[in-house]
Amino acid sequence: MQFIMGANISQLERDIGADQFPPNEHYFGLVNFGNTCYSNSVLQALYFCKPFREKVLEYKARNKRTKETLLSCLADLFHSIATQKKKVGSIAPKKFIARLRKEKEEFDNYMQQDAHEFLNFLINHINEIILAERGQNKNNGRPGINYSQTDVTDGDCSSQTEPTWVHEIFQGILTSETRCLNCETVSSKDEDFFDLQVDIDQNTSITHCLRCFSNMETLSSENKFKCDHCSSYQEATKRMRVKKLPMILALHLKRFKYMEQYNRHIKVSHRVVFPLELRLFNTSDDAVNPDRMYNLVAVVIHCGSGPNRGHYISIVKSHDFWLLFDDDMVDKIDQSAIEDFYGLTSDIQKSSETGYILFYQSRDGGETKSSPVETKVNGK
Repeated sequence: MQFIMGANISQLERDIGADQFPPNEHYFGLVNFGNTCYSNSVLQALYFCKPFREKVLEYKARNKRTKETLLSCLADLFHSIATQKKKVGSIAPKKFIARLRKEKEEFDNYMQQDAHEFLNFLINHINEIILAERGQNKNNGRPGINYSQTDVTDGDCSSQTEPTWVHEIFQGILTSETRCLNCETVSSKDEDFFDLQVDIDQNTSITHCLRCFSNMETLSSENKFKCDHCSSYQEATKRMRVKKLPMILALHLKRFKYMEQYNRHIKVSHRVVFPLELRLFNTSDDAVNPDRMYNLVAVVIHCGSGPNRGHYISIVKSHDFWLLFDDDMVDKIDQSAIEDFYGLTSDIQKSSETGYILFYQSRDGGETKSSPVETKVNGK
């Protein structure tokens, strides 16, 4: 792995302060290999999701001799950052990007990619690697890695596969509740998610967007629901609610939408407030952990005016302060600067820096403590 001295090393250390610098922590930017900011920004966000970082480093420690995979390359990268002699600097994630381009054809170019598509691919692919290696261990008669049991199932909720640590960290369960308006029978169907994709409205908040996500919709006319109890198509109401809240809640704000009049996707720069503390109010009656409180730990930000042009950066909370990662550059920022990434109050199509993927970590899922100035979301 290539090591490069960052130009902003001394400044960052001065900004943090020698007496304030967290012990055993390292802040390293990632070199851009030609439009790889989509990857760099997501990797930085994931590195500062403590439960994820710890599992990746644990994987590295337990798998000394393994064939090269995207997970082994990620583990090497995280390990390299975590074991640097210097506290700050930059690293070139050459091996990881080379492996990524081998694994998925869509990423094998120098075009700008979508950060959410990359996150989605990475999390699912890592999960597949763990399952495949677990199967190989069993087939070879060697003891597999000891993954702790949770109440989550793999993929289809009816599957009996033992969950991986990816499930334990990111997987939640949505339940779709449909009520027949003829017989009042309620039927529900569960589905797993690694992130929630939410529609956004102008001048709102994440709490509002999540409430809308679970709004009741009526199924009528050609969209009637086939009720098993009535044995016929009936009008019905339907809503989605969260049944199991994940340890790390990844929220994808749907900022790119197709506009027929332009015949292309445009960026929606709506102002959406994302609080430092979050509680979900759209949980099901039988939710496993409905009162779970979350702290914001990282945000992937899209800078620019459209989906195919622009730039990705990320902001992360580390210990008691916030950092901005812009490829190989790392800067300390004031907590108040987070408001700059909420979006624009006008709908004029112009360049904007807006929160795109939000990472909320549950208070019972790692070491994040809130500062006194953080305001609670009261759902109003």
